[in-house]
Amino acid sequence: MPAKLILSMDGVVLKEYVLNKERTTIGRKPHNDIVIDNLAISSEHAAIITILNDSFLEDLESTNGLAVNGTATKKHFLQNNDLIEIGKYKLKYLNDQPAQAPSADFEKTMVLSRPVKTSQAGAETSDFTRTQTNVGVGDVTGKFVAGTDGEVAAAAPAAVSQVAAVQILNGPNAGKELELVKSLTTLGKPGVQVAVLAKRPHGFFITHVEGAKFPMVNGASTGEQPHQLNDHDIIELAGVKMEFYFKA
Repeated sequence: MPAKLILSMDGVVLKEYVLNKERTTIGRKPHNDIVIDNLAISSEHAAIITILNDSFLEDLESTNGLAVNGTATKKHFLQNNDLIEIGKYKLKYLNDQPAQAPSADFEKTMVLSRPVKTSQAGAETSDFTRTQTNVGVGDVTGKFVAGTDGEVAAAAPAAVSQVAAVQILNGPNAGKELELVKSLTTLGKPGVQVAVLAKRPHGFFITHVEGAKFPMVNGASTGEQPHQLNDHDIIELAGVKMEFYFKA
């Protein structure tokens, strides 16, 4: 059963929303999936990205912010019975399915902030992050951020039989390869642009999670919705180009 949100105010349940889309927006304007018509709510206040059994909450630079279980937050990996507070309204998150990715993967990738190093040519060379496997600093994407002191979350079961990978095409890590062995792989630069690659029974999909711009595939924007990847697609994310391909 898909996860859902229960909207209430002052203890009175107003509406129930099933999270059956990969990107669910919350805001005051009518184009949002969850509309809260109150001046304390921004036009586009927050978004919830749902991939497999996991849901990630992100504040969309709202004026008044939001809180989860009483703690102000910008990004949060949602867990069953979490209570999202937006102004006087509350959204209770209910999900009885087991999560695919531990919260550390999302929280540390999305929240971690490190100084951006600049090469002599002025190109950014820091913090293209991943939560794939523990191979340390200097790996395919530069910095390993999930877990601490060498810890790595257990990989979720493989969703498809084909083995896929991405190869970095530019920057200091050009030529390096990353096998996509987990159900969810987070790529990007926190605070700049982050996307999730999801491994599903019918293929691999890239979904925008953070950043003002959407990822590019073969020179075209992926948009808000998940985009299925094909063999030898070229992905552009946070200034880094990479090729997606299936391994023989």
